[in-house]
Amino acid sequence: MSSYELLCLENPLLDISGQGDAKLLEKYGLKANDAILAEEKHMGLYEELINERDAKLLAGGAAQNTARGAQYLLPADSVIFFGCVGKDKYADILQEANKKAGLQVKYHIDQEQATGRCGVVITGHDRSMCTDLAAANCYKIEHLKENWQIVEKSKAYFVGGYHLTVCVPAVMALAEEAAKENKPFILSLAAPFIPQFFKDPLDQTAPYWDYVIGNETEAISYADSHDLNTHDIPTIAKHLANLPKKNSKRKRTAIITQGTDATIIAEQDNDDVKSFPVHPIDKSEIVDTLGAGDAFAGGFFAGMAKGEDLKTCVDMGQWLAAQGLRELGPSYVSFGCDFSTWAFTDFGLS
Repeated sequence: MSSYELLCLENPLLDISGQGDAKLLEKYGLKANDAILAEEKHMGLYEELINERDAKLLAGGAAQNTARGAQYLLPADSVIFFGCVGKDKYADILQEANKKAGLQVKYHIDQEQATGRCGVVITGHDRSMCTDLAAANCYKIEHLKENWQIVEKSKAYFVGGYHLTVCVPAVMALAEEAAKENKPFILSLAAPFIPQFFKDPLDQTAPYWDYVIGNETEAISYADSHDLNTHDIPTIAKHLANLPKKNSKRKRTAIITQGTDATIIAEQDNDDVKSFPVHPIDKSEIVDTLGAGDAFAGGFFAGMAKGEDLKTCVDMGQWLAAQGLRELGPSYVSFGCDFSTWAFTDFGLS
């Protein structure tokens, strides 16, 4: 078995993405720009999006999006994704999307639960995401242990914070392996509700973070849940970078994206917080903002795997995010560009 540059673990989901309005949001108690786990009152949303809102069915799950993005920029068979799906047609859609992107997957197949789904209500450039984990919630550490030879042969681990709602032992197994073998362990904050409602498991993983990535809303949620008494993004980034760390052989890097505002990066034991302006994209080119942050992470960590410097990693992340904005959902198969040629002068890469 060949080695993988990146092993990703999180919740594979089918995105059911449809146009909405204030009335639909109000009906299901949703906010225009938010991400939540579904309750019983939300279960009618998915069929309503399909039957009444002409919803598109897209391969989703934040870390799975990131994994496909990283694979897009890396040589064949560089990335593998772990998660749990049902035995149904929706899992087949995910498999086909990953196959087109060249992403290797190692799914656990749950025989009872359906493949997880995320209802995405589009209002303008806002996205309200409501996730019914279903089979994704059934992932067990036993599946990871059964495939431990893949873990051992992978060079870095990326865990989406959403998985802290599912199987913390699997997350910790990867974290401890990373520290023991001096491999990068990467965690995405994923959504504001993770620091808010899953603070304890998040804090359990914190000493193992070599990279932690999130957007400004997630960073502010972290600050509030940890009583930092600030919403200043550089200050929060510095705090994240300088938390106690298990593996002293690696300095931690904290990355906070801010949409069209600058990407903020803090490094452990370095008071110089870096700011990287976002390369502009014309509003007329934006088709869908869903998964832009996932795409940025995919590009950034592909750069990390290639051994690029920090600025180039940011450029790769911003480039991939910009491409994702130009299509419906981050599929990474319709760009028609080969980043490996470095022929993107608008991003200063040549």
